[in-house]
Amino acid sequence: MQAPASPVLEARDLACQRGDRLLFRRLSFALGPGAACHVTGANGAGKTTLLRALAGLTTPFAGEVVRSGTLGLLDEGSGLDPELPLARALAFWFTVDNAPDPAAIMARLRLAPLAEVPVRYLSTGQKKRAALARLIGQQAAIWLLDEPLSGLDTASQAIVSALVRAHCAGGGIALIASHQPLDVPGMGSFAIEDFAPAPEPADADGGEAAP
Repeated sequence: MQAPASPVLEARDLACQRGDRLLFRRLSFALGPGAACHVTGANGAGKTTLLRALAGLTTPFAGEVVRSGTLGLLDEGSGLDPELPLARALAFWFTVDNAPDPAAIMARLRLAPLAEVPVRYLSTGQKKRAALARLIGQQAAIWLLDEPLSGLDTASQAIVSALVRAHCAGGGIALIASHQPLDVPGMGSFAIEDFAPAPEPADADGGEAAP
């Protein structure tokens, strides 16, 4: 899982909103080769919105994203054809991405016994492991992981931590939004709520001030 040299991921005074609600503002960080960062926060605080903005899937309300290097996003969708057996569904993407040693990737994620099972019949945890296999096959320098441990058993959670460690040891970048901790020594972290806008002050009559 050697990543291309010198990937960069930066947020500069980033602000994002959902509908009319400003989720966070003035969020800045800079990650270089080998860096991992854990983003924490309650549901709805803006973790997924942040990752989508960093991936270029949404436009920030303000600020700038600076990114250099190929990017892989792990979110709630695997992109795998639900009607195909798992091995065939992954083989499509492994071919597109010219993945090295697909069999080893499947073995690493404990997917070999599920090769002939249609994707639609996989459990939540099995689908998550399949999505991780696709991510590895992309050989992307920058990983954006949205709740990568959700639905996984203890052994699979340990595998995810090991994958992140190996990715960063190879010069990659990993930004992980998760309620659960990962075993990645030296990983930085921040809480998305630390960048939430201050609540509006009450007016003299005790009500909410006008916007």
